[in-house]
Amino acid sequence: MNNLPKAFDDFSEARRNSFIKVKDYKDEGEHIVGIFCTFTPIEVIYAAGAHPISLCGMSDETIPDAERDLPKNLCPLIKSSYGFALTDKCPFTYFSDIIVGETTCDGKKKMYEYLNQIKPMHVMQLPQATDREHALSVWKNEIIILKERLEKEFNVKITDDDLKKAIKKCNEERRALKELYSLSKICPPPITGMELHTVLHGASFTFDKDEQNKKIMDMVEQLKEEHANGVRKVEEDAPRILITGCPMGGVADKLVPIIESNGAVVVCYENCSGIKEKSRLVDETKDPVEAIAEKYLNVGCSVMAPNDNRIELMSELIDEYKVDGVIDVILQACHTYNVETRRIKEFVTGEKDIPYMSIETDYSQADEGQLKTRVAAFIEML
Repeated sequence: MNNLPKAFDDFSEARRNSFIKVKDYKDEGEHIVGIFCTFTPIEVIYAAGAHPISLCGMSDETIPDAERDLPKNLCPLIKSSYGFALTDKCPFTYFSDIIVGETTCDGKKKMYEYLNQIKPMHVMQLPQATDREHALSVWKNEIIILKERLEKEFNVKITDDDLKKAIKKCNEERRALKELYSLSKICPPPITGMELHTVLHGASFTFDKDEQNKKIMDMVEQLKEEHANGVRKVEEDAPRILITGCPMGGVADKLVPIIESNGAVVVCYENCSGIKEKSRLVDETKDPVEAIAEKYLNVGCSVMAPNDNRIELMSELIDEYKVDGVIDVILQACHTYNVETRRIKEFVTGEKDIPYMSIETDYSQADEGQLKTRVAAFIEML
């Protein structure tokens, strides 16, 4: 149990430590692939012998630089990501051999055209709906095209066995993370929402997945033992919050402490930096390319229309995590998630009959006071 604080420190330092590790990999002649989205089939990257790393910007530091090329009224994640590439302030972008993106939102899609002038880009053409018979075959072909591009870039041959090994590796990580975030189903949870986010976020910057998975499973056992011995980090009657919506990387440090300082606890992150991608495994019994295509195509992102998969997952999570209220986090100018707030509100307050609030924010601290007031009122209502 004494190792638990150190384990959390390891994950909070994972991004900083990976700056050094990614340079070591490059010095050793290994390949780095920058990625942005949970639609990226990382199994193909691993099968090519390369290392995927997230390039999503999480700070407003480089947004003024990005706004020399991009409009001011654009999503902060897009501007931040492009700004870090433009200014060479992100070592992950700097050391990437190639960057893989997908045609999710229009802002990203057009930003990739400028990013391609800085780094080689490969853009996957994502189907915008899953209710067409051809959607799966389109996405399967896109995965094959990515596979062929990586084979050419890195002078390798990706076999079905390579893909199967990568699928197994990624599924093992998903299982370990599911064990961790499933702890929040306990009332009260043995882990706070900020601690949970720290591990989920840090895991995306950890290269040694075997070591990472062991640390996570050790952490799970320690937290269970602490809880069984009566240790309580969260009050028994703390309102249980599910966060949905946009990626949380750039706003978690601003919003989650506000929620939890008002006596509530975040028990679940439905968004793509949380459970959304990890909730479903890749089928290890099928043809690997088809299995990968099926898994990733069914990510419940708001770029899909209709987006029934998001509703289905939220329904499961609200029940399993005994959720008392839902907070929908929308990054400024993220139109697909913003438009979808009406459907999510109707589902949460109607079918599930629990309170809902939406928050539109960016990476700055300008709205922190307003958020404190609104969140406090919402939690008091619960």
